[in-house]
Amino acid sequence: HAGALRDMIPNHILQLLSLIAMEMPISFGADDMRDEQVKVLRAIRPLHGEDINHNVVRGQYVHGTVDGKDLSAYRAEDNVDPSSMTETYVALRLAVENQRWAGVPFYLRTGKRLARRVTEIVVEFKKPPFTPFRETTVQSLEPNQLIIRIQPDEGISLRFVTKVPGTLLKLDEVDMDFRYADYFGRAPATGYDRLLYDCIRGEATLFRRADMVEAGWLPIAGIQEAWEHS
Repeated sequence: HAGALRDMIPNHILQLLSLIAMEMPISFGADDMRDEQVKVLRAIRPLHGEDINHNVVRGQYVHGTVDGKDLSAYRAEDNVDPSSMTETYVALRLAVENQRWAGVPFYLRTGKRLARRVTEIVVEFKKPPFTPFRETTVQSLEPNQLIIRIQPDEGISLRFVTKVPGTLLKLDEVDMDFRYADYFGRAPATGYDRLLYDCIRGEATLFRRADMVEAGWLPIAGIQEAWEHS
């Protein structure tokens, strides 16, 4: 009955957002890191009223196939109410209202039974205000992207546009790709392994502080209330 919004956004995904958007901490100590993260969470503009309709999408998966396997719709699953409104997918556009991130949208998406299982962060760079390609056959340039893959294929990619060899002016996207498994010759540990290990040795950096938990629920409180009364 929880749904994708409450299950994933306030804790897992907003923690990733805060790590990406925070200012540089004075050290890698647990409280120094979390002080900067909570500043980001408190700066997220909560959504209310019409803003929810313009910035949030929810849905449920329907009958389909994955890797050739026939899968039921969510409402046809065992122990699920056929009229359930519990969302299995949610997408949001959030704004972090501070000096660094003013005007920069943050898009969050999570769901079950999507086309592929992936956890990643995509940083899309702004297009330059002026480009010398404006009078060439290249009509537009795709923005460069920094892609941080967290699971299951841990690594980092830099995606950018380059000229295709030859006499014609033709551009194409290419990836500079780094995979942890290829470089270090071993598969990374799971997130739970790391958390259990940190818990045993008293390392609190990856654990959320009470003020972070409270700040993480503020951006979605209005969404929950609106959906409960819809």
